[in-house]
Amino acid sequence: MDFAFERARHDRAGNLRPRDDLWKTPDTRVLVLGGEHVATIDGPALRWTSVDEAPDGEWILLGDQNGTRHAAVAVQRVPRELSPVSIRMLAPLLDPDELSLAIHAVGLARWLQSHTYCSRCGEYLYSAQAGHLRVCPSCGTEHYPRTDPAVIMLVTDEDDRCLLARNPNWPEGRFSTLAGFVEPGETLEDAVRREVAEEVGIAVGDATYLGSQPWPFPQSLMLGFRAVAESTDFVLDDKEIAEARWFTREELVDAIENDGIALPPPKVSISRWLIEQWYGGDLPGAWS
Repeated sequence: MDFAFERARHDRAGNLRPRDDLWKTPDTRVLVLGGEHVATIDGPALRWTSVDEAPDGEWILLGDQNGTRHAAVAVQRVPRELSPVSIRMLAPLLDPDELSLAIHAVGLARWLQSHTYCSRCGEYLYSAQAGHLRVCPSCGTEHYPRTDPAVIMLVTDEDDRCLLARNPNWPEGRFSTLAGFVEPGETLEDAVRREVAEEVGIAVGDATYLGSQPWPFPQSLMLGFRAVAESTDFVLDDKEIAEARWFTREELVDAIENDGIALPPPKVSISRWLIEQWYGGDLPGAWS
């Protein structure tokens, strides 16, 4: 039940960002990406190229990992000959170290792509700090990458059943944990209680933090909680929730094996990790 993002480690080398002559070295490995698509090779795995072979684009210093420097170049579209694949599809196949680098690259590339003009004066922005800063040449405003905190929670009742729900936009049988964005001035624990109450009408008492996951779609940080319900009857927000169910461990396994319930894949989904923490092991199914 290891969670990939807990085990991933890389030194982001922030002290090197102001000077590209310090990190654009011949042995720097470069990842080409466009939006959420990254260059790949057979396997599939990330395709790393050299600084000299990299195409024109916006450079991002990713940092050092296992003694090797890594960077990325963000382009409008990854060339077909580089076999672009969405990181959503590739992520379950990557080891934690490469996944950490890829998520760092995709998160910044998407931010750079969507933040091209100054929100204060409308001037075109330029990049600085190796892709980790946008600066306005007109008014001098500095724009930093945005991260939106979101809580995601595995809710259990007094009988230790877990609560799973389905979004109206998901296919039949797709269930997951509840989640929602943190509002200004709100603690994480209060966000857990508010979101559960809003989406399924259930009161939550204790909320315990368990772990986090960066999720660059577009720029979220998912903060995982275990929460204890004080009520069990649903009042669904039908714009957010199409269906909600309480499951014992036995009922969940039976639903997966016989009713076609599909859960998010492991490694890249903190929701699946939260469910398996409660379950006590790997769940069966195609994504196990």
